Amino acid sequence: MENIVDLALSHRTIREFKDVKVEDDIINKLMEVAIHTASSNGLQLSSIIRITDQKIKEELSKIGNQPYVARAPEIWIFIVDLYRNYNVAKEMGLENDLMLNFDSFIQGFSDSMIAAQNVVVTAEALGLGTNYYGNIHNDDARIIELLNLPKYTFPAVGLGFGYPNQDPQLKPRLPKDLKVFENSYEKFDSYLDSLKDYDDEMENYYDLRNNGKKSESFTSQIPKKQASSIFDRPKMFETAKKQGFLFDNKLVKE
Repeated sequence: MENIVDLALSHRTIREFKDVKVEDDIINKLMEVAIHTASSNGLQLSSIIRITDQKIKEELSKIGNQPYVARAPEIWIFIVDLYRNYNVAKEMGLENDLMLNFDSFIQGFSDSMIAAQNVVVTAEALGLGTNYYGNIHNDDARIIELLNLPKYTFPAVGLGFGYPNQDPQLKPRLPKDLKVFENSYEKFDSYLDSLKDYDDEMENYYDLRNNGKKSESFTSQIPKKQASSIFDRPKMFETAKKQGFLFDNKLVKE
C-alpha cells in the first residue's frame, strides 16, 4: 500500500518518451483496466480510440499546438459514447430523447475521465510515464472529423504514454487547507495572502515545458490562463450540441 501511495504522490507529467514500443501485453492490460473501470449506472458510456497512425498523431500535435504529442508512442482518446447504447435501444424500438440529455453526457464524460485515470495509475505502476492531452479541445470539431466520430459521441480527454525520456521536477500543488474542506465550503478573507507561500514555491519550479525556465507564480497565471480563450474552445458547447446531445432538449438533426 505504501508503494501505491508513494506512486500517486510522485506523479509527474511526462512529455518526452523513449523511442521504444510499449509491449502488447502491457497495452492489453491497460485496455482491460479501462474496460473494468467503475461506470455510472453500469451503462459504460465511454470508449477509447487508440491512435496508431502517425499522420493522425501529427495532426493531433497541430491541433494541440504541442509538437511533442506526435512523438508519443501511445495515444489514446477517451470519448463520451452514447452512440452504442442509443442504437441498442433503437434496434428494440425503445430509443428516446432522454438517452441523449445532459445527464447522460455527464455520465459518459465522468466514465471517460475515471477510466483514463485508472489507466494512468496502472501505467505508472508498470514503469511508464503519462501525459493528459486536454489540448484536444482546442478544436473539438476537427477531432470529431479526424477520428470519424459519429453522432452522440464526443472527445473527453487524450492520453499519451510510453517509457519516460525525461525526469521533470515534481510540480508544487495548492496547500491542502485551500482545497479540502469539511462539511461545507470554506471562504478566505484574502486568497492572495493565503497563496503567498505557494506562489514562492511555484516561482522556484522549473517547468520543462518552458525549456526548463522557472515558472510564474500561481496567482499571476490565473488571469492569463483562466480568463482568456484558448483557440476554438469556446465552441465546445455548440460542437457537442451538433453531435446530437440534448443540452437544450432539442435534438439536432443533420
